[in-house]
Amino acid sequence: MKTYMASAANVQRKWYVVDAEGQTLGRLASAVAQILKGKNKPEYTPFLDLGDNVIIINAAKIKVTGKKLDQKVYFSHSKYAGGTTELTLREMLAKDPCEVVRIAVKGMLPHGPLGRDMIQKLHVYEGAEHNNQAQKPEVLEIKF
Repeated sequence: MKTYMASAANVQRKWYVVDAEGQTLGRLASAVAQILKGKNKPEYTPFLDLGDNVIIINAAKIKVTGKKLDQKVYFSHSKYAGGTTELTLREMLAKDPCEVVRIAVKGMLPHGPLGRDMIQKLHVYEGAEHNNQAQKPEVLEIKF
């Protein structure tokens, strides 16, 4: 009897739509990261990208708990002296809610070339409309 090993050539990728309205940011991000990794498939292999494509709609309507809106801070640096920029979660949601969701999911993926390939399969939209109807995505319910 031989052990089955998945290969990148045999990957069957599906498309899923996830509605983020009313979902908690971290719980949504962890569920989406599992799908992007491919952990929901029986042929999951840690060193291969076997995950599916995920479309997140209504990113502007996510919720967070506690005082995170004012206490969670996003840092960026321009690579120049004194070039640090700090934005709170409230400011980031007003500026670009899609980036908030993308950063949360990216932090839960592997850090390296494999994770960079996985994050490419994530598509985040601020409203209820998306541009991926041609892929015929399935609606995925995430319950907590």
